[in-house]
Amino acid sequence: MSYYFLNPKRWLILIAVMLAFLPVVLDMTILHVAVPTLTQALGATNNQVLWVIDIYPLLMAGLLVPMGTLADRVGNRLILLIGLVIFGAASAATAFAPTAQMLIGARVMLALGGSMIMPCVLGIIRRTFEDDKERGLALGLWGTVGAAGAAVGPLIGGALLEHFWWGSVFLINVPLMLVVAPACWLLLPRQEQTVPGHWPIGQALLLVMGMIAVVYAAKTGFGGKQPLAVVLLTLAFGLAMLVLFARKQFRAAAPMLDLSLLAHPAIVAGIIMAVVASGALAGVELTLAQELQYVLDKTPLQAGIFLIPIMAAAAVGGPVAGWLSARYGLRPVASLSMVVAALSLGWLAVQDFHAPGVIVPLLLALLGLALSIGLTASSIAIMGSVDASKGGAAGSLEATGYELGTGLGITLFGVFMSVIFRRNLTTPAGLSPDLADQAAVSMGDTYLVARQLSDDQAAALVAAGKAAFSTTHSVLLLTSAALIGGLAVLVFFLLTDMRKDSA
Repeated sequence: MSYYFLNPKRWLILIAVMLAFLPVVLDMTILHVAVPTLTQALGATNNQVLWVIDIYPLLMAGLLVPMGTLADRVGNRLILLIGLVIFGAASAATAFAPTAQMLIGARVMLALGGSMIMPCVLGIIRRTFEDDKERGLALGLWGTVGAAGAAVGPLIGGALLEHFWWGSVFLINVPLMLVVAPACWLLLPRQEQTVPGHWPIGQALLLVMGMIAVVYAAKTGFGGKQPLAVVLLTLAFGLAMLVLFARKQFRAAAPMLDLSLLAHPAIVAGIIMAVVASGALAGVELTLAQELQYVLDKTPLQAGIFLIPIMAAAAVGGPVAGWLSARYGLRPVASLSMVVAALSLGWLAVQDFHAPGVIVPLLLALLGLALSIGLTASSIAIMGSVDASKGGAAGSLEATGYELGTGLGITLFGVFMSVIFRRNLTTPAGLSPDLADQAAVSMGDTYLVARQLSDDQAAALVAAGKAAFSTTHSVLLLTSAALIGGLAVLVFFLLTDMRKDSA
């Protein structure tokens, strides 16, 4: 038996790595209710706010797999400890960042630290618990902490912003890191089995550069802040990097992501569900948090409480999906979960959030449950389509799809929110063209411009902005509903060969 199995401290190790994992997950969602506060405190533009939020999952999407490989090469303990130090230092830097640009840079470092922590936590759990029952329990707790962390992120963010400045949502990570890092240093064994081989950091950089360039082109292109030639060149560069990345994956003896697995229709369906579900959860939360604060004048804490149904329901969707798939088969469960999510979004789009009653919380819970079932169904589809020998490669695809979906969801919702808002905002008479153009970028920019106006002009502009944002919110949710509904049909046909017993 290994040291891990004989080690009576294994449950203390589990507690330590769970505490290391929790803030990484919290930082995925804790900022969703902080957009108005960040905009006002830092004078951040809409694009800057989007970068602050989505740079974290976008970088995680590109770095998770290579950092996991690096941990296999040099040891989980070393990479975890380095990740904890980076994450703690970056948390302090983000908390006290004086400008939006510096905050974005600090979030880059947060993503680097987080991408080192996450795969190491999973690797340590698998090596610490060799008994199947104990390992299953430990992995179940890992999944619960992940779901719960994402669920309470907006609530914790709202509670902190209610009493402290915006930097507190990051500063809470620092004392936790100061406790967890020494605990991991003491508890984790200094010797562990490693695997020799190549570290695919070059492939990861191609993926990251390609994604960032494409996202930058999308944001600046729709925002009209850069010449068309610059946007097109950036887009071409990003697409070239992604094509080069894909070619390397097909040619490499040990690819970072085994793209040949995409020949399985069920895996394609699983990736679609992972991207759609994670992207919709992030995008809807971001949109509703702004609607609640900008239009309904709720505090960050009130907004966080309002969003509890969607994330609480999402936290329990995993077991429900497993039971339904085993009973009825994956194909109907996966496709119907997306249909229910689409119907929930469409119904939410026509609700009056000034008087939500019981319907809106129920619809939010139904949406969260449906998307969570879709996420779990994606795992079943992906892992059920490959042999055990390909399980690691398939899991890498799934993890990348999840993080990529979160980042793209924030990007797409944010970009199209700005486009729709600009088309629906009618600025008051007498406003200069420059101020009118700035106010039309986003609701946050509307409030920034209003601070420069007289009381009457400011009130008129804010009222116009609220009306435009309510329309934007409805159009965005209806469009998302139509898109997810269409993808549900595609998933249904892609899962044609998935038998009931594959669940």
